[in-house]
Amino acid sequence: MTLLDIDGLSAGYDGVPVVRDLSLHVRAGEVVTLLGPNGAGKTTTLRAVSGLVARLKGDITVLGGPVPRLRRAHEVARRGVAHVPEGRGVLGQLTVRENLVLGVRRGRPDFDKALAYFPALAPLMERKAALLSGGEQKMLVMGRAILSEPRLLLIDELSLGLAPLIFAQLLPVVRQVVADTGAGALLVEQYAELALSHSDRAYVLSHGDLVLSGPASQLLADRSRLDAAYLGSEDIVPRDAP
Repeated sequence: MTLLDIDGLSAGYDGVPVVRDLSLHVRAGEVVTLLGPNGAGKTTTLRAVSGLVARLKGDITVLGGPVPRLRRAHEVARRGVAHVPEGRGVLGQLTVRENLVLGVRRGRPDFDKALAYFPALAPLMERKAALLSGGEQKMLVMGRAILSEPRLLLIDELSLGLAPLIFAQLLPVVRQVVADTGAGALLVEQYAELALSHSDRAYVLSHGDLVLSGPASQLLADRSRLDAAYLGSEDIVPRDAP
């Protein structure tokens, strides 16, 4: 089942496209990574999927329905999309418990669903989120997303502000959540090797254009081509992902 289908997307700000003619898809049960250097258009793509950035051209279908134009992002969330933004994204004056409650879409919060993936949060439930370490705050934001019972996870720069060791510990959780729930994940990252090692497929953006795509294992094996894509080499020929 295809959870996310982007077809010919151009999106940006004040009528100026940051992403141009992008097509990609995410199926249930897979992790797809969107790679590229700073300014490539990765965050803009996620924000367009969530309905937070103007779609200038093209179509986005999420969980069987089109993404509305601006100011209707809540409708996308209600379908089962959880958007984990770049940065910490916690409410610092609320406790860990209170932050987790905010992720619950219906019914009583089952904190065990989040703590099963992030047991380090268990002794911190009554601590203010502002007092957590960077890694703990990332766990909290991810745990909050998990409690929303998402069908599609959009994760923006999980590595931002984290030591590589902490990032390496969090990535397998994304893979496990997808395996356990049958959801799909679109993961935006700069750090290619770690992200690809936990992904099924990947797309590479450079200056707003799709320059490379394919199975994650294939991109890992062809580092020269991947490195050239990051550098925006004119010799890169776009490749469609299967």
